[in-house]
Amino acid sequence: MTSAADPSPGGPAIKLSPTSEKMLELRDEVLALWSERVRSDVEQAGALKEPVLFNTMPAFYANLAEAITPSYPRSDAIAGTSIAIEHGDERARLTNYNPQGIVAEYQLLRSVLLDVMERHGVSLDNAQLQVINASIEGAIRQSVTAYVVAVAALREQIIASLMHDFRSPLGAVSMAAELIGRATSLTQAQASAKLILSSTRRMDKMLHELLDALAFQGGSRLSLELSSFDMLALALEVAEQFEAQHGARFEVIGASQQVVWSREHVKRALENLLGNALKYGSPDTPISIRLELLDEQLSVSVHNAGNPIPAGEIENVFQVFARAQAAKEGSQEGWGIGLAFVREVAQSHGGTCRVDSSLGRGTTFFIDLPLDARPFQNARILG
Repeated sequence: MTSAADPSPGGPAIKLSPTSEKMLELRDEVLALWSERVRSDVEQAGALKEPVLFNTMPAFYANLAEAITPSYPRSDAIAGTSIAIEHGDERARLTNYNPQGIVAEYQLLRSVLLDVMERHGVSLDNAQLQVINASIEGAIRQSVTAYVVAVAALREQIIASLMHDFRSPLGAVSMAAELIGRATSLTQAQASAKLILSSTRRMDKMLHELLDALAFQGGSRLSLELSSFDMLALALEVAEQFEAQHGARFEVIGASQQVVWSREHVKRALENLLGNALKYGSPDTPISIRLELLDEQLSVSVHNAGNPIPAGEIENVFQVFARAQAAKEGSQEGWGIGLAFVREVAQSHGGTCRVDSSLGRGTTFFIDLPLDARPFQNARILG
């Protein structure tokens, strides 16, 4: 386990083009001007606090800068990532935005970006402009769609999941009970009883998870006990815990940062992300926890190498009961509630949760939270 400042999660750094580097250099200027324009032109944005106003825009901007470098494994700012989806979802939960407001803020970002680049004498070629335009238009589509889905608060159908996941332990209980009836020795009966006990414990755990899931679906908030603590110390603690069980695969990257969050819930969310990385990442490859300060937010991310999440599943990965197809076809147990809990933790802190996954970049889950979550404890939650 290490604590370092490596800007390239999951592998060696990829050299960005001079135009991309300049774009990143101008990020603060662009976003400051963008926030002024949005507050002026989008009525619902006027009174928003900065962490909520910026939301995923700093990360989207960084993706844009990477995408205009031809050699970088990112074709546009939204490919292989849920960043625009999360933006629309959070606009529905934490603001009074309408779809027109979302469209306007992306269009304003494009306008401000091009104005600032021109002012600094940075020219963009046709290919770079096409990437920026395609990214903006794609982000608008995804964000508005996510907004509509969140406002409608569509709920997952759970009956099929219940039947599928309970069938296995119930079958094991039934088989073990029959074996006890046929047992000719105490040893045989004890072995069958052990199987029954194991299966019933598994069902009990699943039922507790189901109660959590139904609370998420119903829009219930987590009860947070907020306190000030050092997130780097917590990340190192969780990494040491996993290192003791799974070996020296875990690294922590970032600097000490005081936050006002629920330590218990953030720790559990981080444990879920590390467990997810262990389940689905390439074995014996590093798993990194990264802390990155973005304006008044802290981004906590977990990266693993391995096969990416299929593009068709990325939109649903945080939804309760919507497990990835690889998990359904494999031997992984559970409801698919872990990532839904991570998202609930982020939402309850006034933040957001997103994923970035592709063959060239591996898979990274992000929790982006305001440094002080106290002003956002009453934010609306949609299941």
